[in-house]
Amino acid sequence: MQGIYEYTGSIVSPEDFEYFPFELKDSDEMLTGMELIEKWDPDNEYWRVCIELSELGLSPEILERSFGKLSKGEQTKVMLAVLFSKENAFLLIDEPTNHLDIEGRELLGKYLNGKKGFILVSHDRQLLNSCIDHVISINIDDIEVVKGNFAPWYENKSARDAAEIKENLRLKRDIRRLSESARRVEGWSDKVEKTKNGKQSSGLKGDKGHIGHMAAKAMKRAKNIESRKLKAIDEKKGHLKNIEIAEELILMPLKYHKERLIEVRNAGLAYDVGCDSGKPQAGSAGAKQIVEALSFSVDRGDKLVIEGRNGSGKSSIINYILKESGIAGPASCPVLTEGDFRVASGLKISYVPQDTDRLSGLPESVIEGTDTDRTLFFSILRKLDFGRDELLRDMRELSSGQKKKVLIAKSLCERAHLYIWDEPLNYIDVFSRIQLENLIKKSDMTMIFIEHDMEFSRNVCNKTVRLQAPAGSQNT
Repeated sequence: MQGIYEYTGSIVSPEDFEYFPFELKDSDEMLTGMELIEKWDPDNEYWRVCIELSELGLSPEILERSFGKLSKGEQTKVMLAVLFSKENAFLLIDEPTNHLDIEGRELLGKYLNGKKGFILVSHDRQLLNSCIDHVISINIDDIEVVKGNFAPWYENKSARDAAEIKENLRLKRDIRRLSESARRVEGWSDKVEKTKNGKQSSGLKGDKGHIGHMAAKAMKRAKNIESRKLKAIDEKKGHLKNIEIAEELILMPLKYHKERLIEVRNAGLAYDVGCDSGKPQAGSAGAKQIVEALSFSVDRGDKLVIEGRNGSGKSSIINYILKESGIAGPASCPVLTEGDFRVASGLKISYVPQDTDRLSGLPESVIEGTDTDRTLFFSILRKLDFGRDELLRDMRELSSGQKKKVLIAKSLCERAHLYIWDEPLNYIDVFSRIQLENLIKKSDMTMIFIEHDMEFSRNVCNKTVRLQAPAGSQNT
């Protein structure tokens, strides 16, 4: 729609297309929001942007700060405010939720629900259900436009796919039966052909002229029958649907010998920012307190999600668990300032980090030096819709979603007591999300994860830790 690729047909719009996100250069990080507005849209009026910012929950003062010092979520909202303040523009919004927490996504959904004139690409089902009124579905064989939001479209698609899969199975059975019948007819016609030489099963010789005439007649009939059956096979093959089916994933977790894996009671976590003692005290000058009064437990089979706004300490909890389990995490890990935070000894943990930027080399390089089954690793990647050519490409050339699938595939290959995934669904397409969701729901795996996709979390978790209470209050 932007005219980047060649196309046939025509694209007609009374308005100009505008794309989110704006392209950012390294030098743009030093500019203020006001300066970037001037760069992105010189004709825009400041007051229009301020109105959009207020609807997105931001103060206009944010435009006076350097863009590079804003959080990723704030940068997203500033870009959207500039886009929606443009006049005579039809917006193409490409995955706006990747850096937004749950509250930010809910606010974005309400914001977009009050807008018109945009096409949205997103894998967040809750967001799609909250703000769209049509679905453009890019299928294997065609593209369809359906009225409604994601939920009814997916329900209808699933029902249609199930019916077509059933019909496919019936057609394949018919094709197999007709093929076997055609082979029998072909074998029969060969036997008839041999009788032209006057050879019969009894070994007696007959009238060669009569036998030849009858053999030719039988041969013609056999060929006609075979031709009709082959034609029927071709017709049935023509009705086969190329259904887009997400294959079922597998997982083989280890069973820990004790029921409880993690026990946390009234715990506080802080970062040591220069105190003299090895363990900073809560509220001391050397402690940057992250979490207070934290209590939860993880038992075998639990699927626990950690929720909270960006910066509330979600990843800090995961980093502390990794540190206590002897797994190398980030260079800066929190320390315990109060309460108890007990991680069972001997836990084997499979960890999927949030960041994929450092991945390089072929996808299989992530399992080098491990006992991971290479065939299983490739099989899982293929089931996650990983192209064969992508298996032979350097990961620096892959999309963020494909890089994340590499890490998820590695984790699914690992036999572990506890699976810890930090925002695993960033950039992952909706069908792969549903695949993973179905796997986790059916599995007896034990899992801790951070995820801003509310639909996913709601469907798989049985425990929730919410980090949204003010200091001194209970986090449960």
